Amino acid sequence: MLTTPTPDPEPSPAGEDLLRRLAPQVLGALVRRYGHFDAAEDAVQEALLAAARQWPVEGRPANPRGWLIRVASRRLTDQLRSEEARRRREETAAALTPRDEFVAPSPGESRAPAEDDTLALLFLSCRADLAPAGRIALTLRAVGGLTTAEIARALLVPEATMAQRISRAKRRIKASDAPFGITPDRPDRSDGSAGSDPEQVREHAERLADVLHVLYLIFNEGYTATSGGDLQRADLATEAIRLTRAVHALLPADGEVAGLLALMLLTDARRAARTAPDGSLIPLAEQDRTRWDRTAISEGVALVSDALTHTPLGPYQLRAAIAAVHDEAASDADTDWAEILALYELLIRLVPGPVERLGHAVAVAMVHGPRRALALLALLDEDERLAGHHRLEAVRAHLLEMAGDRPAARAAYAKAAGLTLSLPERRYLRFRAARLAQ
Repeated sequence: MLTTPTPDPEPSPAGEDLLRRLAPQVLGALVRRYGHFDAAEDAVQEALLAAARQWPVEGRPANPRGWLIRVASRRLTDQLRSEEARRRREETAAALTPRDEFVAPSPGESRAPAEDDTLALLFLSCRADLAPAGRIALTLRAVGGLTTAEIARALLVPEATMAQRISRAKRRIKASDAPFGITPDRPDRSDGSAGSDPEQVREHAERLADVLHVLYLIFNEGYTATSGGDLQRADLATEAIRLTRAVHALLPADGEVAGLLALMLLTDARRAARTAPDGSLIPLAEQDRTRWDRTAISEGVALVSDALTHTPLGPYQLRAAIAAVHDEAASDADTDWAEILALYELLIRLVPGPVERLGHAVAVAMVHGPRRALALLALLDEDERLAGHHRLEAVRAHLLEMAGDRPAARAAYAKAAGLTLSLPERRYLRFRAARLAQ
């Protein structure tokens, strides 16, 4: 008698979130103990797959992180023993010289490392001898748990290009003997500087800038997912905030670290008001501000105010100041757009990127009217990094609607809806287009 095989139970969304959150911690633990970044990443993926199959059937273990480290360590040590045995056979055959048995380090599965392995992994992936684009991409993959496609969309580059960057960075890590940890790159003085050596100062500043950029991108993907059925991925946003707090604890006098943490807190404070019960998107102007997290807003305002007062001005501080103006307004009508425009003017002088210029155009529209802002968007049309990106068309649609050009606004909303891979954003943009058609 034939029986139908029972399919493996699907992991729950909560279980998937837990695995995604634990993945960089497990990878960091393995890299700390064994090295072999690339092989460790493969072993972690095997452990995650084993958990996805076994936990729904056998139940979640009391220590999920320890379970994953134990399974991944076994996979990795088996692989290392196999490779060592193969090399030993080859060398013995060639030189008839026996070698000692390979002994893997003790995995210590039951103990959590004293240091934050995820933070150490973050600094390892942002090593100065990697190309800037490669180290940012690798860190988003290893620490943020983002897919290659998600990273490509976040950085506005083709997916194939991003895959090549990640592969090159992995090969570079594998070929090097860089120490695992954050001590070699931590400042030597309590004032946040890296000592008197100019080269050390420069390398520290470059690596820290990449670390902050990666954390910012991880947070952005968590706050507004670039694809899928959910507008937000709270686990990513929360992890980005946790890691940024850890960096701030290491460098309490750094204004840009404080600015980034403030920006995350001020932005994430609106999370509960961004979606309706059915998961649909609620724009900032229509959000119920009583649902905003006032504790997070107070902390963020205090951080950015102190940084602006006592440290050199930087982009993250300006972005946080813009978020603070939004958060401190009692209503959308009370928003001080003139102050926001002034802050954007400073920001685009420091960072004249397409995303910053897009935000500047919105502020120009709110202060000087949509026609002047539409002229700025015409200049952004020539930027290849925004070609085919839905945010440019969504802003254009909003400005055209403000200007009273309903047919053009409707067409722009429809075009933007066709470009986004986020289902909540797509539904919202189609709703705006349909409303203009009535």
